[in-house]
Amino acid sequence: MRTIRDIKLFENIPILVRGALNAPVENGKVINEYRLRRALPTIQYLSSRGAKVILISHIGEMGTETLLPIANRLAELIPNVSFFPETIGERVRAAIRELSPGNVLVLENLRRNKGEQRNDPTFAHELAALADIFVQDSFDTCHRAHTSIIGVPKLLPSYAGLLLEDEVRELSLALTPVHPALAVIGGAKFSTKEGVLSTLLKRYDQVFVGGALANDFLKASGQEVGKSLVSNASEPVIKDLLNNPKLVLPVDSLVVPADSLLAPHQAQAEVRRHSAGVNAASRIAPFGQVRPDEVILDHGPGTEVLLSNLASRAKSILWNGPLGNYENGFVGATDAFARAVAASGAHSVVGGGDTVASIEGLGLLSKFSFVSTGGGAMLDFLAKGTLPGIEALG
Repeated sequence: MRTIRDIKLFENIPILVRGALNAPVENGKVINEYRLRRALPTIQYLSSRGAKVILISHIGEMGTETLLPIANRLAELIPNVSFFPETIGERVRAAIRELSPGNVLVLENLRRNKGEQRNDPTFAHELAALADIFVQDSFDTCHRAHTSIIGVPKLLPSYAGLLLEDEVRELSLALTPVHPALAVIGGAKFSTKEGVLSTLLKRYDQVFVGGALANDFLKASGQEVGKSLVSNASEPVIKDLLNNPKLVLPVDSLVVPADSLLAPHQAQAEVRRHSAGVNAASRIAPFGQVRPDEVILDHGPGTEVLLSNLASRAKSILWNGPLGNYENGFVGATDAFARAVAASGAHSVVGGGDTVASIEGLGLLSKFSFVSTGGGAMLDFLAKGTLPGIEALG
């Protein structure tokens, strides 16, 4: 894989950089700049050598969001950053011609053009017309067959950025861990996890399945999961994975009645009251004791202790995905495991938006060996050893 270290000429050369700039924005302000800071080394490497740096990225899911707040925040982090409210066309090309060497121009959200997600050849040629060189530095979207991921590299000399280089190196090393090795895969959607689970069960000593994903395994093993979220997964496939002695499942769950789902803060408060002997709607259900009218929302204290013990003995830990209904505030098991990994001293590799949010919220980011910018891309890379966006670089 060629990287930007292999580029020979930079001065006054327009270089199109596909960055990972999809940072959360509220009221026109970036509220978490982790991805932006991870994007800076590549931008600064090219800028300091006199290239005209043209940044492209998507933001949000609707296709209507703007990258203007991202450009504004980047301008506060590094010098000579400007924004242009279009993505392709003569006006954009004119702005690039006027760009001084070493300056950075952020173009508008790629997904405002429907051709981006369709890998449209016309859109690819329009993007390629903006520059002489293409740099892929958006690992988090390298599993997507989008124009800026697999279309543009066919039309320009293409290189990996420093972030992509780091991701490939660190995740490749994670496939040959130092033993004893623990992998923890949470979240939901068994269909997106089957491949990585099969790979990790061959390479790691223990593979813990958590979050809503665990519900599929509990159900397949004959346990009651009530009205909890489950996938339309193939039961024979799950049962085959269940037969692997390396697979580890939760030993207890935080549950609430399905017909009286509580707000997250209420449920967590009631669990604390329940543990103090006060009757509560929510409860801790030991393995096999979930009722048909209940919903699993997080793991219980027994599972937290189990994971903490596994982490304390591990020399390598790989983790992707939350262990509870994290987006709705059920963060107890996820945060507890983040603390356990941080205290373990193991080489730790983590990824996934909610996982990283937990680590950041606890102020533990520096305690982890490598934090991937990818969620689904990380899982796909671990399962296959490559991604479409990496293959496209030739």
